[in-house]
Amino acid sequence: MIDPLYSLSGFAVGLLVGMTGVGGGALMTPILILLFGIHPATAVGTDLLYAAATKTGGSLVHGLARSIDWGVVKRLATGSIPATIVTLAVLSHFNLSGEAARDLITLVLSAALFATAFVLVFGNPIVTVYRSRVGELDQQRTAVNTVLVGAVLGVLVSISSVGAGALGVIALIMLYPRIPMAKIVGSDIAHAVPLTLIAGTGHWMMGSVDWHIMGSLLAGSLPGIFVGSYFAIRIPERALKLVLAMTLFVVAGRIAYGHANSATSIFTAFSRGGAP
Repeated sequence: MIDPLYSLSGFAVGLLVGMTGVGGGALMTPILILLFGIHPATAVGTDLLYAAATKTGGSLVHGLARSIDWGVVKRLATGSIPATIVTLAVLSHFNLSGEAARDLITLVLSAALFATAFVLVFGNPIVTVYRSRVGELDQQRTAVNTVLVGAVLGVLVSISSVGAGALGVIALIMLYPRIPMAKIVGSDIAHAVPLTLIAGTGHWMMGSVDWHIMGSLLAGSLPGIFVGSYFAIRIPERALKLVLAMTLFVVAGRIAYGHANSATSIFTAFSRGGAP
C-alpha cells in the first residue's frame, strides 16, 4: 500500500535532485527523521536502498551516454567498499534502536549536512583556489587520493547516507581537472550504486530498513526526478543551490541542537567497556 505523504515527500526530493543534482540522502534522511519521526537508523537504512534504486537508473543513462570514467569508479570503490564493510561491522555492535546509535548517526548526519551545504555555496571558489595553488597531481598521488576519498565517503554514507553526491563531485573535480563535468557526475553516480547498495544491504541485515516507506518514496521520487530534470534548464541553478544550501544549514543545525549530548553519550557508552 502506497502512503501518499511519503510519495509526496519523495516527489519533492526527486524534483530538487533533478533540478540541482544534489544527492537525495542530504534531503530524504532529514525529512524522514524530522518530519515523520522515523528513527535515524531506519531512516538511513531505508534511504540507502532507495538511493541505490534511483542511482541505478541514473548510472544506466550515463552509461549509455558514455559519460562514466570506469577507472575513477574503480579507484573510488577500492576505498569505499572496504570502508563500508568495516563501518557496518562496527555499527553491528551497536543496538541500532538505542540512544547511543541514534546519537552517533545524528552527529555524523549533521556534520555531513553542514559540509554538503558549505560545498554547495563555496564549492566553485574552493576548486579555483585549490587548482591555482596545487595544480595537477601526478597520476600515482591522484590514484591514492581517490582511494582515500572513496574510503571517507564509505564511512560517511554508511553512517548517515549523506556524502556521495555533492562532496564526491567536488573531490573528483579537484583530483581530475581534465575530466569533463559530465563524466565527473556520471562517475560519481556510478560509484554511488555499489556503495549505497552494500551499505543499504548491511542496514537491512541489521533490521534498519522499512520496505513500505521505501516503496512509497520511489513511487513519488521517480516522476519527481523526471519533472525536475525537465525544469533544470529553465530555473537558475545557482539560485536553487543557494536556497537548498540554506535549507541544509537549518536542518543540520536543528538535528545537531536536538542531539547536543551525542558525543558525551557515545564516549560514555564505550568507556563502560561494552557495545552501546
